[in-house]
Amino acid sequence: MVQVIPIPAFNDNYIWALVNQDNKQLYVVDPGDAEPVLAFCREHTLSLTGILITHHHWDHTNGVEKLVTKFSGLPVYGPSNTPFDGITHKLEDDAVITLDELQLTLAIMHVPGHTLDHIAYYNENMIFCGDTLFNGGCGRLFEGTPSQMLTSLLRIAALPDSTQVYCTHEYTRANLDFAAYIEPDNHTLAAYRDELAKHSDISLPTTIEEQKAINPFLRTHEHNVRTSVLAKNSVTEINDVSVFAALRELKDNY
Repeated sequence: MVQVIPIPAFNDNYIWALVNQDNKQLYVVDPGDAEPVLAFCREHTLSLTGILITHHHWDHTNGVEKLVTKFSGLPVYGPSNTPFDGITHKLEDDAVITLDELQLTLAIMHVPGHTLDHIAYYNENMIFCGDTLFNGGCGRLFEGTPSQMLTSLLRIAALPDSTQVYCTHEYTRANLDFAAYIEPDNHTLAAYRDELAKHSDISLPTTIEEQKAINPFLRTHEHNVRTSVLAKNSVTEINDVSVFAALRELKDNY
């Protein structure tokens, strides 16, 4: 059984550690900083076996070089079309990888939008989605289009409701403030937000089911979301993509 443990980094990043306690091996997802990973390995007497990269941004990749130097021969999985040159195992959409040390199989989903090279790693229980889907929000569109990002989000949302969602930033409380601004009458969102306000610790993982109920970026088809967006941002054509684009613009300026 693989344990998924957050390693905090920078101000609000999480480097996800996938740990097999039986053999003391682990993989990490998006190590933007090597030092927290090395400290985690020392504290728990673990050996780093591999790295999974979702996209090329520095806060997801800057620790790779030092970790590869420390752990010789370390495989680094990542998108095939990435500008980051540290990938040793390049992955395409729908590829499947088996991490023998963890006895874990993960499929690859190409999810462009935040960046063009962005991928997610998933199976029937979990998804590591980087900066694509956040708890209550989604990533900014630095390279992709609204249509690409919405398509990516809907692919993720099509996973089973029980799927555990592991994203790489603790943006949740700010995201939920914006979600409540868009859907003030969403009672599920209000209850979730109230419960989260009682705690100051990590808000992850969430689930696909939760996100479909509270995340406005997965709810562009909902009447309440469309009505709210139209009242706050002019949209000439009403469809999921135009509503998503207007919603993302509102969030960028919120």
